[in-house]
Amino acid sequence: MEPWLLWLTVAGVFAVAEIFTLTAALGMLGGAALVTAGTAALGLPVPLQFLVFTVVATLSVIFVRPIALRHVLQPQTERFGIDALIGKSAYVISEVTGFGGRVRIEGEEWTARAYDETLVIPPGTAVDVMEISGTTALVYPRE
Repeated sequence: MEPWLLWLTVAGVFAVAEIFTLTAALGMLGGAALVTAGTAALGLPVPLQFLVFTVVATLSVIFVRPIALRHVLQPQTERFGIDALIGKSAYVISEVTGFGGRVRIEGEEWTARAYDETLVIPPGTAVDVMEISGTTALVYPRE
């Protein structure tokens, strides 16, 4: 079997292993094997192929992997779904108490309860969404 084909197979094995582990290290080794397959196809002797693999693998694990991980592990900057509604203002449609009521948040009607269970919030009042519990918004009147 040709050496370049062996290196290509090794690169494929590392790529598949990377899919299951998600460590980025095996992906770097797969990339190094792919580069080595290219040099083997050009006719580089086997000892030099191992040298190329070692150098490329070492450099990619030391320099490229930390950059890749930094981009993957960035914190989420935007809130989505119901988390995005927390802190928004709402408009009371029907009286909100500690037991129930209705509010309109960004054009959608939601069931609501008063964040402070002792409050009774009349219709037409502007409120802030303090929390979302299931499908119920916990609201507090704006001052």
